[in-house]
Amino acid sequence: MDPKSLGVVARLKARPDKVNELRSLLFGLLAPTRREPGCIRYEMLVNRKDPTEFTFIEEWQDEPALEVHFGTDHIRYALERFPDLLAEELDVRRYNLVG
Repeated sequence: MDPKSLGVVARLKARPDKVNELRSLLFGLLAPTRREPGCIRYEMLVNRKDPTEFTFIEEWQDEPALEVHFGTDHIRYALERFPDLLAEELDVRRYNLVG
């Protein structure tokens, strides 16, 4: 990770009866997000012990690139769907590389 870039970890917990629907929605974010200007890394993980938990590991060129990301059609659509699909509030954390 470039020390000047922005690291993001986003955690999502699906309602047990909405896991497949959330997985499909999140998988659909990968390709368009990876094509966004300023997106360096965008990976989706699922917890091995808890298949309702998804985590994105992201690296963005800078804060403005991330803000543009949140305004894209595909992310706005997902954010609109989350209240119906998530068991917990979306957890997005921003990081700087320190070593």
